[in-house]
Amino acid sequence: MTGSLERINMQIMWNRLISVVEEQAQTLIRTAFSSMVRECGDLSAGVFALDGRMLAQAVTGTPGHVNSMAESVKHFLDKFPIETMREGDIYITNDPWKGTGHLNDFVLTTPAFHHGKMVALFSCTSHLIDIGGIGFGPDATDVYMEGIYIPFLKLADRGVMNETLLAMVRANTRQPVESEGDVYSLAACNDIGCERLTAMMDEFGLDDLDALGGYIIEQSRNAVLAEIAKLPKGTWRNTMRIDGYDHPLDLAATMTISDTGIHIDYDGTSPMSKFGINVPHAYTTAYTCFGISCAVSSRIPNNAGSLEPFMVSAPLGCILNAPKPAAVSSRHIVGQLLPDVVFGCMRQAVPERVPAEGTSCLWNLNMRGQSLGANDAGAGYVVTVVTNGGTGARPTKDGLSATAYPSGVRASAIEVMESIAPLVFWKKELRADSGGAGQFRGGHGQSIEIQNTQGEDFEILASFDRIDHAPRGREGGADGANGYVGLGSGKRLNGKGFQTIPAGDTFIVETPGGAGIGDPAQRDMAEVADDLRDGVVSAEAAQRDYGYAAAGDD
Repeated sequence: MTGSLERINMQIMWNRLISVVEEQAQTLIRTAFSSMVRECGDLSAGVFALDGRMLAQAVTGTPGHVNSMAESVKHFLDKFPIETMREGDIYITNDPWKGTGHLNDFVLTTPAFHHGKMVALFSCTSHLIDIGGIGFGPDATDVYMEGIYIPFLKLADRGVMNETLLAMVRANTRQPVESEGDVYSLAACNDIGCERLTAMMDEFGLDDLDALGGYIIEQSRNAVLAEIAKLPKGTWRNTMRIDGYDHPLDLAATMTISDTGIHIDYDGTSPMSKFGINVPHAYTTAYTCFGISCAVSSRIPNNAGSLEPFMVSAPLGCILNAPKPAAVSSRHIVGQLLPDVVFGCMRQAVPERVPAEGTSCLWNLNMRGQSLGANDAGAGYVVTVVTNGGTGARPTKDGLSATAYPSGVRASAIEVMESIAPLVFWKKELRADSGGAGQFRGGHGQSIEIQNTQGEDFEILASFDRIDHAPRGREGGADGANGYVGLGSGKRLNGKGFQTIPAGDTFIVETPGGAGIGDPAQRDMAEVADDLRDGVVSAEAAQRDYGYAAAGDD
């Protein structure tokens, strides 16, 4: 009985710890200056043991941040050993190779003290809209062109902020007030975590987290291994061709499932690019592990234990393991496609667990230009509007329309974007017929039209994929629609790179649709009728793809 009660108490404390880091994340959302954070949830938050292992992560957040941040705390500890940390200290970096993959993501780590004794570390990440350099796009040819690079530094020493560092941040961004505000937001986020943790420890009479942390990691590891034990053992391979920057790229994966875990090896993947679409290995690992987790262990909380059975390798110098000083600003364009690559391996072993290919990578609209009133840095406006395409059909359900998977970042509120930049969105609606036909249809993309209200040129820092190579259907399902970017005047734009939208013209965006699963002839005609009524499938497509004729049609 004592053993059962102890396990119950451990489980209660575990859940409470997850609620602590969720409040940490919500603090970041409420205080952030970055629209990507406060409107879209592009962040992560977590609590770590003193050896750097992640014990709990907030439910709110993105896999690319959380799973790479899970390793970054160990790098903080290498630079700043536990015995040197004091209450009130805060540490900061945006190192892409030891953080979350590109310079726009700042990572802060704060030691947590309980009655004078250090018991844990809190860490958090958020995306800053502008950190100087060439801007948030893929045109740079090395990381030094991409913005301010912060090594592992002390942001606060016993509660006193490093004003020199903050001055450097302000001086190297087009949004000095917002960028400094986001640094303070991150610091406040960790402070709340520390406060809530000590309240929890008082409530449960804990002096440290050693026993609870050990329980969390062991139970999580064992639970994942139990799920892996249910899978067939063997090796499977998959390749995916994507647009790249100036030429197509191939992502190749070999998945091996054994009794001890799942290993993904990316040998055979294309070499790194000279442009900013390269992926540091930490980000490759983050999204690969997330894809595996979705298919194998989605009900198990994310922590060091649940991640331990997943192993990821990629040859040094390939686009999924690009060493410093490679340009990496738009690493998400390639990195967020990795769950689909993994699913291509996994569907050969357990097809009932994985979807068809979707848009996968975010279609962020990175725009900037001059407005009538410049800010203190002499710059105009800089905005990142999060938009999404459709996800692939699921084994027994349609795909999701205009949904960010695998990133989880919410779409930007257009009313907010129009309030902070002289842009008007004349159109933002689901893109009819973009979801691939099938027994289960792919999710639909979006059709968007944008114009500058002040009659000025504006710039687009394009970072899009799935334009030349659409999401692929499976088991007879059709491919999703290709993406498109262009002008209202008819000119087609490039999917990647800096381009100008002329005054008076409109910026046209058609995000890709997800692919379908299964023979379209097997689709329930009632579902086709619903799609036709909702306007997401045209009468022509219903007839062509499904043999469906609306009442009254010849």
